[in-house]
Amino acid sequence: MKRSNRLWQGLFVLLITVVFLAGAAAAKSPAEKDKIVIGQAISLSGPLAGGVAISGGKIYELWVDEVNKDGGIYVAEYGKKLPVELKRYDDKSDIGTTRNLLEKLIVEDKVDFVFPPWGTAWLFAAAPIANKYEYIMIGGPGGALKLKELNMPYFFQVLNFSDTQAPALADIFKEVGVKSVAVVYRGDLHGIEYGNAMVPFFKEKGIDVKMNKSYPPDIKDLSQLLKEAKSLDVDAFVAACYPGGGMLLTSQSMELGINFNAFFMTVLPFSPPLFKGTFGDAVEGVMGGGAWNAKSSPGAKELVDKFVAKFGEEPDYWGGLYYWASLQHFKQAIEKAGTLDQKKIRDIMATEKFDTALGPYWYDKDRYFVNHPGEIGQWQKGVFEVIDPGPKRTAAPEYPKPPWPKKEK
Repeated sequence: MKRSNRLWQGLFVLLITVVFLAGAAAAKSPAEKDKIVIGQAISLSGPLAGGVAISGGKIYELWVDEVNKDGGIYVAEYGKKLPVELKRYDDKSDIGTTRNLLEKLIVEDKVDFVFPPWGTAWLFAAAPIANKYEYIMIGGPGGALKLKELNMPYFFQVLNFSDTQAPALADIFKEVGVKSVAVVYRGDLHGIEYGNAMVPFFKEKGIDVKMNKSYPPDIKDLSQLLKEAKSLDVDAFVAACYPGGGMLLTSQSMELGINFNAFFMTVLPFSPPLFKGTFGDAVEGVMGGGAWNAKSSPGAKELVDKFVAKFGEEPDYWGGLYYWASLQHFKQAIEKAGTLDQKKIRDIMATEKFDTALGPYWYDKDRYFVNHPGEIGQWQKGVFEVIDPGPKRTAAPEYPKPPWPKKEK
């Protein structure tokens, strides 16, 4: 009888052990997964929607399509490729809504990753939220020196901005012989930073800054600023603006027949569909933030071809290649990590260099992308040429800019 009891006790212990080991194995194995969901709160309506449509928004869609055409992203943890789903919410161009929707994506929807919103102030608002939840945020359309000051380990800055573009523009102006400049800027984080950043570099090059004024983001008439700049007889007109302000400055300077030898705007000239599509050949000689084009690399040419095939228009020639390459780098980091664990992927992204459409892609110690394809672009004979000095220049700057075409009576 005692022997029988010991047998049953042994079998019971064996059963418990088997159950425990099976449970432990199950705990170590990831749950079955059939896709990677990436959330994005972005301006699909409101004042910024036009910017999203011409700059950045479509690149994320194209990347998802291309990844899924290849079967998805291989994640060793699951032993297979996982397709990507892009889950978007409309923040209606409102910063508070951006914050709320991003938190909803992370906390309620429990998406695997997040993509950035559009605009510098919006990115500045979103990055701390992603960092709080230890979600990687790859900065897209937007950038500010203040983001560097926050030192968020899960935030990666992709786009170039004032700290590299301002000195490049000053170098170009010095090269072509600009003696004086008028600066106007949008009264928000983007405009104020650029407006303040450019002035010291101009002065360092001996360029007289005769005007430095802000304007409200919702302004409907910029003619007085243009007239004032003209009255000061400056060689160059520089505007730190968003697309709405840029369109207004361009159309009103044309209507008033106000010409400057150099005409530069930050956010607008890089867009073939909006800027060149609206003003045609009149954009010849206009400078803008950027820059890259199909000549920048074989991968850049391939991106242009893919973008045109899908959307029937050229991509934006400021951030398009940057965002595309950052997503290629991101995908390779996931595949190398072999997991969807944010920290493990973050650590690889922060330290590893991968080949991308623009060439080698990596981040510096502050997680800022440094291998820019260009800083300043200029429209020349239908191409947004890279004109900043150095080996990435695709054409010498054209100066003076041709005058605006005269309006037919």
